[in-house]
Amino acid sequence: MQSTSITPLHTYPILSHFHSINLNNKNKNRKSLKLSLRTSKCCCFTLSSTHSCSKDQEKPQNNSYSIDPDRQKNPIINWEEFYSSIQEQEERTQYNEEEEEEPEFELPDHSGIRTNMWWTDLKAALGQRINVEGIVSSLGVFSKDKHLAIPHVSVPDIRYIDWAELKKRGFEGVVFDKDNTITVPYSLSLWSPLATSIDQCKSLFGNNIAVYSNSAGLDEYDPDGRKARILERAIGIKVIKHGVKKPAGTAEEIEKQFGCESSRLIMVGDRPFTDIVYGNRNGFLTILTEPLSCAEEPLIVQQVRVLEVALVNRWSRQGMKPTTHTLLPDCQQCVKDDPL
Repeated sequence: MQSTSITPLHTYPILSHFHSINLNNKNKNRKSLKLSLRTSKCCCFTLSSTHSCSKDQEKPQNNSYSIDPDRQKNPIINWEEFYSSIQEQEERTQYNEEEEEEPEFELPDHSGIRTNMWWTDLKAALGQRINVEGIVSSLGVFSKDKHLAIPHVSVPDIRYIDWAELKKRGFEGVVFDKDNTITVPYSLSLWSPLATSIDQCKSLFGNNIAVYSNSAGLDEYDPDGRKARILERAIGIKVIKHGVKKPAGTAEEIEKQFGCESSRLIMVGDRPFTDIVYGNRNGFLTILTEPLSCAEEPLIVQQVRVLEVALVNRWSRQGMKPTTHTLLPDCQQCVKDDPL
């Protein structure tokens, strides 16, 4: 028998009696390897390796290890068997864990995100009923700018507009309000009776047609632009995204979209104190239409609409007129007697 002994430069302490090796998994989320040792006294050992053909060394070893008291002074540890037993215990533990039912994974409850979505939806609903910017603007209209609420042209709906005459007069583009002007309230599709008029408008003005709405495309109520994209696909008209509700704001975003001054553009809408005030304040030719349907509107919107129309009619009877538009001094020239 040949024996080779390797003695390292350093000695390592080992507990006198090594009792057992246990792999405990007390925490499901983290594996912990625990060596259970029974302590009596500590000694030092040197690393030794022995090569022998004797059958005694070929006997299988169990998972419990002990140190022969006779060899306590110079113990020899079989590290290969030591780590092999640990690996077997770990594999068995992993196998048992795989058989256990995995806890269902749930996304964290981001209450802040949920609250933001709820608040956005609430503001969208309220925004269709209460226009704070419109109320503030109305105070100025009542006091000194009543003429801003009076349109250049009033028609039942856009079928009565002579698009060819407006194009001939030098206008370069048309801006539509959405709700109750070209769609019924809260709808994202064109009101079908208006399809012919929209097609005529497209044939004359080409791509210089857009929707400028207080719902679809408004940052506060359509922050991801989803409603604007749906409406664009449905009616084939560009929706201008903007950050301020009408009648507040300037025409800068619209002028950038059309590439011309607002004085060469037409604003078409159904609300005197929002669409018309905004258009007149920024130099558009303004056309007021009657609402397509009031059935879908909230009661408060219907009441405000009645008040707006009553005031405009009263001021018109008193002789108040809108500012004269340079491209169309006689605004009735762009109105059709027959909508067909």
